[in-house]
Amino acid sequence: MRLPFGWQGGGHFTIIARFNLKGRLKKAEHILMITVNTLQKMKAEGEKIAMLTAYESSFAALMDNAGVDVLLVGDSLGMTVQGRKSTLPVSLRDMCYHTENVARGTENAMIVSDLPFGAYQQSKEQAFAAAAELMVAGAHMVKLEGGVWMAETTEFLQMRGIPVCAHIGLTPQSVFAFGGYKVQGRGDKAEALLVDAKAHDQAGAAIVLMECVPAELAKKVTETVSCPTIGIGAGVDCDGQVLVMHDMLGIFPGKTAKFVKNFMQGKDSIQAAVEAYVHEVKAKTFPAAEHSFA
Repeated sequence: MRLPFGWQGGGHFTIIARFNLKGRLKKAEHILMITVNTLQKMKAEGEKIAMLTAYESSFAALMDNAGVDVLLVGDSLGMTVQGRKSTLPVSLRDMCYHTENVARGTENAMIVSDLPFGAYQQSKEQAFAAAAELMVAGAHMVKLEGGVWMAETTEFLQMRGIPVCAHIGLTPQSVFAFGGYKVQGRGDKAEALLVDAKAHDQAGAAIVLMECVPAELAKKVTETVSCPTIGIGAGVDCDGQVLVMHDMLGIFPGKTAKFVKNFMQGKDSIQAAVEAYVHEVKAKTFPAAEHSFA
C-alpha cells in the first residue's frame, strides 16, 4: 500500500507498507519517489531526467523498475494505441482511463498526464476541472500545449496545487495550424520560443518540454529558465529527454522521426531496451547529433 503522493510534503521519500497474506504489516521501507523537488535537484546537480510514455500498468511497472524517472501518459496514445491519425480525437475520459492504469503499476516514477485537445483551451476554469480529473485518476502533474498565451493557465493551475509541464515548440495538438510536423524556433522564430519558455517558467511551470527545436536554442532555453527542461528532438543539452515508447522500441509502423532511436536493436528484452535508454540519457550519449536539429 503506497501512501498518497500528496502526503510527502517537501521531501523525496514515501513509505511503502507491505503486508503478508494474513493482512499483517510485514515491513516498511523508504523508497525513493520522484517529486517536483527531485526534478529541481536533478537539474541543479546536472543529473539528466529520463522520461518515457506509458499507457498501461504492466509497461509502467517495467519502466519504473528500469529506472525511468517520469512516465508520460501522452495523448500520443491516440496514434500508438487507438490507431488514429492524430492526437486530436483523444478524450479526457481516455486520458483518465490510461492514467489510472499507469498509476496502478507505478511506485517510484512521477506520472505526468496530457490535457487532451479541447479540454483546457477555452478557459482557466475549464483547464482546472480537466486537470483535477487527471490528478484524481493518479497523475502527479499535467501537461498542456502552447506558448505565452497559455502561461496564465499554467499559473492558475499551479496556484491551485496542480504542477504543470508546459509543452512548447512543435505542439501536436496544433499540427494542422503548423501545416505538418515541422521544426519550430528557427531563424527569427527563436526569440518567440524563448519568450514562451520564460513566460511559463515565470508562471510557475514545473517542467518546460520542447519538441522539434534546434539544439542550440534548446540549450539557451535550458540555461535561461529555472525549471527543468525536457527535450524530444531538442538536443542533448536539455535537462532530460522523452521518447514515445512505441518509437524507442521500434514497434510503431510508418516513417521514423529523426529524433528517434530504436533501443530494441541488439537487446533481448524490452526491459533491457528501456534500461539502455535510461543509461544513455543519464550518460548524455542520447540524443546524439544525428537525432538533433540545427
